[in-house]
Amino acid sequence: MKFLKHMRSKSRLKNGDEAQIYEYNASTAFSPRNRSGRDCTSRLPLKLLTEILSNICPHACDDNYLSLEDSMRDGGCMLCDMRDLAQCALVSRRFLVATQTILYHNVRIDPVHYCEREVDLAAKRKRKSFFERNGEPVDAPKQRVEQFSRTLRDNQSLAIQVEFLKMPYMTRETCIADMARTVSVLPNLKYVDLPDGIYSDDRSCVTLKQELEARCADLRKMKYLRGAERSFALLSQSRPWQNLEILELSRLEIDPNTLVSVLASFPALHELRLEEFPMIDDTIFRRNNTTSCFPPIATFSLESTPGLTAGGFEAYLSRPEVREVLTDLTILGTGVIPGELHRILATAPYLRSLRINQTIHRALTPSNIPPLASRSLQRFQFEIESPSTSPHDLQPPSESYYEYLASSILAGNFPSLGSLYALSTSLPSLLLPPPAAPFANPKAPSSGLRQPLMLYTKSIPEHDWYLTVISPPTSTNRRGSATATRPISFYNGSTQLGPQWGDKARDSVIVGNGFGGFLAVPNEDGLRPSSSSGHKHKHSWSKSKSSAGWMG
Repeated sequence: MKFLKHMRSKSRLKNGDEAQIYEYNASTAFSPRNRSGRDCTSRLPLKLLTEILSNICPHACDDNYLSLEDSMRDGGCMLCDMRDLAQCALVSRRFLVATQTILYHNVRIDPVHYCEREVDLAAKRKRKSFFERNGEPVDAPKQRVEQFSRTLRDNQSLAIQVEFLKMPYMTRETCIADMARTVSVLPNLKYVDLPDGIYSDDRSCVTLKQELEARCADLRKMKYLRGAERSFALLSQSRPWQNLEILELSRLEIDPNTLVSVLASFPALHELRLEEFPMIDDTIFRRNNTTSCFPPIATFSLESTPGLTAGGFEAYLSRPEVREVLTDLTILGTGVIPGELHRILATAPYLRSLRINQTIHRALTPSNIPPLASRSLQRFQFEIESPSTSPHDLQPPSESYYEYLASSILAGNFPSLGSLYALSTSLPSLLLPPPAAPFANPKAPSSGLRQPLMLYTKSIPEHDWYLTVISPPTSTNRRGSATATRPISFYNGSTQLGPQWGDKARDSVIVGNGFGGFLAVPNEDGLRPSSSSGHKHKHSWSKSKSSAGWMG
């Protein structure tokens, strides 16, 4: 019936309006003027044409090793972008080659459309019949995986272009067999979203893991959890992925010597995460002629490893090939005492990011401890917390560590520091030098800051970060006064509130949320809270108020 409906002539249309629409579409679609003309894109190099077409589908150019859920982009529909890019392949042969290079580089199998089309498509995906009007919806991601696998197995030239394959969590957990058939024809695959069972050697994922080890020699990221001790120990002998860059290990019950020998078998490894390894200690960092040495790591993350202390890191960083590579270090719940952190900073000259999280019970006595110092550190997360104290305690023990940190910063020991995170709401006041008496000293107070410092603070880990920008002091003016370091306020007179409050932020008042931040709530009285400068523009405020809604 639909075929006959499309074959009807314009003389049999229902009314004249449809005939006019048909004539207009026919004239515009089949006009020689649209087909003739000079193709300016034929002069463009293929690399430049590919770069231009990549702006249609930006997510296809992401070369990160993040899962589909963590690499989502805001403000766009990935499936619609992919559809628009696929339609560009119909223009010419050169467009086809450039489009295929982009489409099959980073393949995303998104579950739904993030736009208005999903409402109509969801209704069409339901299997309806005469007796059952509310049919079950079709599993669209599963069908896409099956079609994608069939396409790659039929066309090997497309399979060799795939380097990244990302799919939703439920799809990769239920389509394990289809994933095994897909990765078996992807020799250049660098990253793929895998089911959780493959990280713990689950029996349902044995075939998939064998295909990865046999076919995907260029894999760059892998993870091993508890239960995968046997397969992890065999990596030093089989060596399936010599280009592996990122490795995550969690709760593995293995010998420290086995751990070091396996890590040393990956020559390209530069990011390592160890989580919940209570059996390892400082001996893994020591040199031994009989066994392999712990490899140099650029991004090193340690969590719940109480056997590792500052002395072990100091021995590890004593090797030149290690201290020249290490740039990011995260130590959470380790044996590193915050009072010994200066030993690590002194032996890591190229460290850019450092995060330490520790729970302490005693206050710090910094009289015999050297100050913290690092000329290369740019981002510092100093999260020191103490257990809840009784109401009679004047100050928790953790505050002594923040005083120690503030004195090190004010001494000028962190010239490159740009971002600082701390679990203390009193740190902003500690970083402000005491105000000088008027006309007492012609010099500006020294704070040790050479650039603005983005200070993020909160009282407990469950709260949101509160931002304070601390600027360096300025020189004295002609009157002999000095401007000391102070937080920069984001609530200026022109915009009233920051950009995160929206363009129509004048229609709100500031109310504390109880956690050190503020909430934007509508002003029920209809009037703006008066101030000394608000009376001057009262007339202009009433005019703008009538033409704007609350918060846009």
